Amino acid sequence: MLGRLARRLRGDGVVYEPKWDGFRCLAFCGERGVDLRSRNDRPLSRYFPELVDALTSSLDEPAVVDGEIVAVSGGAFDFAALLARLHPAQTRVERLSRETPARFIAFDLLARGDEDLRAKPFATRREALERLLADARPPLHLSPVTDDVETARDWLEHHQGAGIDGVIVKQREQPYEPGARTMTKVKLEQTADCVVAGCRLAADAPVIGSLLLGLYDDEDLLRHVGVASSFTAKRRRELLEELAPHVTKLASHPWAEGFLLAGSPMGRLKGAAGRWSAAEMELDWVPLAPLLVCEVAYDHIDVDRFRHPARFKRWRPDRDAASCRFDQFSVPAHDPLEVLGAA
Repeated sequence: MLGRLARRLRGDGVVYEPKWDGFRCLAFCGERGVDLRSRNDRPLSRYFPELVDALTSSLDEPAVVDGEIVAVSGGAFDFAALLARLHPAQTRVERLSRETPARFIAFDLLARGDEDLRAKPFATRREALERLLADARPPLHLSPVTDDVETARDWLEHHQGAGIDGVIVKQREQPYEPGARTMTKVKLEQTADCVVAGCRLAADAPVIGSLLLGLYDDEDLLRHVGVASSFTAKRRRELLEELAPHVTKLASHPWAEGFLLAGSPMGRLKGAAGRWSAAEMELDWVPLAPLLVCEVAYDHIDVDRFRHPARFKRWRPDRDAASCRFDQFSVPAHDPLEVLGAA
């Protein structure tokens, strides 16, 4: 069951849960063992043996549990470390299970024993889930739930970006409807002012495909942080005209030697910033003088880059490019483990 995006907390007679920043996972627990599956039905059990062991030893009857897999590193959630767990080598999987252990946060129960609970109200499923996990210990957790909008607002405003991805709003009488967006997921829109230091042309037409975004670090180096790529056909043509006067030679560009040369634990996520090396690759982007500044909206920051393509909002002619720095990416100091009530 999925959620429809909203930007504000609303509703009466509803309950709220944190939206955890990890891998959505269905845990099928039965006499033949535990089978962990992603939202797209991809097998996950081999990558998280510690969760398979915990579910096997903690549940005394068959069950299907909906939840989230998160990774903990340095006492905080770490999405990059979670991605690194998906490794083909079994020896690496076993080592990472010790170095960056995962946790399973349960928030719904689809079946218990022989009973299919999907048609039951959420309130009934939640009570059954609480009974099922009454004695659970880390790495298994029961996701907190509240009907207090101020508590939900605290999760949203003080923890988003540090392991909590937003807030899920559920109706008490709501059945479980696979594939339907009948819940509400509330996320605050975050924005940043970035330097537009390059662009890529569309593959099928002489128009702008994406903008390459940068921010200055403490050493005054312009670092590539991601792309903005969602434009209408009309806007792509307009951007071509707007950017043309700013095209410059690569030799005089801050990224003349390349960008993201050290790689990234996030790898090449779809649409996100990718590594480019002048010594190894053909120039597949157009260098622009790093003078233009635009405001973009984004959902996630992973270390020092956008997890997904940012959304262009407007040009900022009033903003000096040199003032666009990483301090805009300040991470909340609150520990999501406090919300989870976990050690």
